[in-house]
Amino acid sequence: MTRHTASLPPGYFDERYADDPDPWNFAESSYERDKYAATLASLPRPRYAAALEIGCSIGVLTAALAPRCDTLVALDVAEAALDQARARCRDLPGLRLLKARVPGEWPEGRFDLILLSEVVYYLDAGDVARLAGLVRGSLRPDGDVVLVHWTGETHYPLTGDEAADLFIRETRDRLAVDRQVRTEAYRLDVLRGRDGA
Repeated sequence: MTRHTASLPPGYFDERYADDPDPWNFAESSYERDKYAATLASLPRPRYAAALEIGCSIGVLTAALAPRCDTLVALDVAEAALDQARARCRDLPGLRLLKARVPGEWPEGRFDLILLSEVVYYLDAGDVARLAGLVRGSLRPDGDVVLVHWTGETHYPLTGDEAADLFIRETRDRLAVDRQVRTEAYRLDVLRGRDGA
């Protein structure tokens, strides 16, 4: 399998959603359901004042996360995915869904939770470093960051392990690893602001 060497462009995701409205089977997959449950269970706090979800896709995890947040900003690069997320999450208060391509586009605000679920490996190493800088600048001093990545073979610029390890290295001045979980299919890393650790 030939791997991409640069961050995947928006067109890659637009094509996936044009071919299939749920190309990764987020809504029906038992893998996704179990991973989402583990992600929510891993959150160090029962509630967050302001959360940011990068790569919300069709909003399945977003819909489960939003009730634990006073406000939640959820980003995706694909308008077709956001249309589905808007429909799925239309009745959730405090939720804003925005089209953005990170790290080039970033929302304003400070967050006490930033969730990156299966997105960092779509970026090349330079963009991961830029993303890490944005996270450091937007995270409240005692904030939490949760990374979740598939660890199987991909054709993305980075593997799940490479993506998570690089992000952790790039943020270690500000974030400490609180816990790590590895299953047969994915890894989950919970990082906490050193001021709150």
